[in-house]
Amino acid sequence: MARRKRGRPVNGILLLDKPLGVSSNHALQRAKRLFDAAKAGHTGSLDPLATGVLPLCFGEATKFSQYLLDADKAYTSTFVLGVATETGDVEGAVVDTRDASHLSESDVEQALEHFRGEIDQVPSMYSAIKHQGQPLYKLARKGLEVERKSRRVVIKRLDLLAFRPGSKPEVDVDIE
Repeated sequence: MARRKRGRPVNGILLLDKPLGVSSNHALQRAKRLFDAAKAGHTGSLDPLATGVLPLCFGEATKFSQYLLDADKAYTSTFVLGVATETGDVEGAVVDTRDASHLSESDVEQALEHFRGEIDQVPSMYSAIKHQGQPLYKLARKGLEVERKSRRVVIKRLDLLAFRPGSKPEVDVDIE
């Protein structure tokens, strides 16, 4: 007996403003159920702690998702200097703190220069990148660590938007 196809034919792209704390796949599944769509996919994962535009493709538009997946992406991020967490983000337990009040805006600009252009990057265990079909952050939450290969990435733009001095300076950057 043939399987009955679920959902109805929905075609198009939805630009979803993904909320904090929701995985890209969870957001996709909710939208797919909402539209009762037969076929849906997203164009690249945002980490659960990331908010922002997540293009969702439905029906015939899924044929174009690879083009969006390969497109340039831009992010705005805030960093707190002098604080290290076990996850590398605000969710993790603080594992080290240092007084960073000696850092100036000029010091930060100089440091950012080392991250512009082509660089080698080892993905964080707490990223949405998949290892054998599982997002790394799910493995990390189980206490597992897997070897991650360094990969070449291109940072086209890394602009300092704001510098707030103090013992733990905060830095806002725009990244593409």
